[in-house]
Amino acid sequence: MTRTSYTHGSSEMPLLGETIGDNLRRTVERFGDRDALVVRSQGYRASYQQLWEATTRVAGALLARGIQKGDRVGVWSPNRYEWVVIQYATARIGAILVNVNPAYKARELEHVLNQSGVRLLLMSRGFRATDYVAILDAVRGECPELEEALVFENDWEALEGASAAAHDSELGQQHQLVENDALAAREASLTFDDPINIQYTSGTTGMPKGATLSHHNILNNGFFCGEILRYTEADRVCVPVPFYHCFGMVIGNLACTSHGACVVVPGEAFEPGETLATIEAERCTSLYGVPTMYIAQLKHDSFESTDLSSLRTGIMAGSPCPIEVMKEVFERMNMREVTIAYGMTETSPASTHTAVDDPVEKRVATVGRVHPHVEIKIVDPESGRVVPLGERGELCTRGYNVMLGYWKDHEATTAAIDAARWMHTGDLATLDEEGYISIVGRIKDMIIRGGENIYPREIEEFLYTHPDVEDAQVIGVPSERYGEEVMAWVKLRARAQHEIENTIDGDSLAEYCRGTIATFKIPRYWKFVDEFPMTVTGKIQKFRMREIAVGELGLEGEI
Repeated sequence: MTRTSYTHGSSEMPLLGETIGDNLRRTVERFGDRDALVVRSQGYRASYQQLWEATTRVAGALLARGIQKGDRVGVWSPNRYEWVVIQYATARIGAILVNVNPAYKARELEHVLNQSGVRLLLMSRGFRATDYVAILDAVRGECPELEEALVFENDWEALEGASAAAHDSELGQQHQLVENDALAAREASLTFDDPINIQYTSGTTGMPKGATLSHHNILNNGFFCGEILRYTEADRVCVPVPFYHCFGMVIGNLACTSHGACVVVPGEAFEPGETLATIEAERCTSLYGVPTMYIAQLKHDSFESTDLSSLRTGIMAGSPCPIEVMKEVFERMNMREVTIAYGMTETSPASTHTAVDDPVEKRVATVGRVHPHVEIKIVDPESGRVVPLGERGELCTRGYNVMLGYWKDHEATTAAIDAARWMHTGDLATLDEEGYISIVGRIKDMIIRGGENIYPREIEEFLYTHPDVEDAQVIGVPSERYGEEVMAWVKLRARAQHEIENTIDGDSLAEYCRGTIATFKIPRYWKFVDEFPMTVTGKIQKFRMREIAVGELGLEGEI
């Protein structure tokens, strides 16, 4: 009988049946004196006991402001220590944390605040050249449910310090006891299935949708990522990825706090030089990033002089990893136990993961095997039937990690999660006999040229083998004759740009392809770039590349 593409993650380790607050409390009891959070750019350093006390103070302040279980509290900020304190403080009182993308402008901010019904917004003054206060002022009148906004630089000391100051008098101490009793009562009322977080998807096809996640979703996903990476209280994890996204707040913060490891934050946003300096100064054992982040560090001027000997493991995720980049990370960054994780916001996020001791070829060519307590099947996108082992199809996942749904959007929820609770990812994948999964493209990214199905990932991987190609992204553009034509956007290595740029062009790369890949797969159009359009989390925006290409090539009439 033909084996089908279905697999599940059996595990002797049970799921955690507790809230995020209860889990953090257990960690504090075991590792109270150990470092919990270091934010280098702010000069902030807290032990687990100090982090617990900070979350207690902020949780008490939120209760004093009347925040109820299920109320939405927004956080709009780049990576700062306040973000982490808010994450755990809101979890401890049962408020639903709404992650607001640091890159949002007025239209997106207004949509998120109104769609989620944020009651209290905690925010930075701004980020880079963006003035958050001015943007909020511009939309405040259109957000009727927003009662209050507090700016870290102006209000944080008063917010966190309100409870601490209460100890200065006998009356204050009595008030503190009442506040502590109120917090304990609120924590006792929570269950691990309560919604605790709303994360807005990137909105590549419309306004962002709010993936609603529970304690159970994100605590367990972070915990099992930490288990796969073999974290202990001795690990120090460099987290340059944004907290507003699952990668940062789940695989970063929750993976660490569930194991007693330390979260080390280089700065508000990713900078390759600062990240390298942080790894060396803090003796980090693990590093996170998307492929573009690793590429930036490998080519940074300070790379060769940076001591990375403390590194052991880490995760590369967020977008397909070029095989050559993975090999460089393995060899040159000392990350012998580096892993690949695959998932999406709607699945908390990880569904698959390579193991630290997987064969190298599996760690560079697949996204690993299914996560513990999770199921995966690969289906024919049209019929929904599970395909035979090794055949391409849509990857679907089911388990504790699947979101509760999109916030107040039943139609979008039912389009993504079927009646049997399978989350349809939109990704094309294959499953091999050993249970390893390979992502071979997106259903929407697949190019159909003259009736031939072309998968961009295949062409991209081939172009990476050219010694002068640092990165390549392949898209389809409209064609009156064939329906679609293949186009490649190429980023050359620095030496190619400066030394032999006149010899690297579309014709030479097309010649490189000839005789090795099918003629119909060779790109007709080539564009050489320094950067690709990206989201703030480092995901390539192929829809934007297509829009730009259509305009530049004058193909509007062929759409």
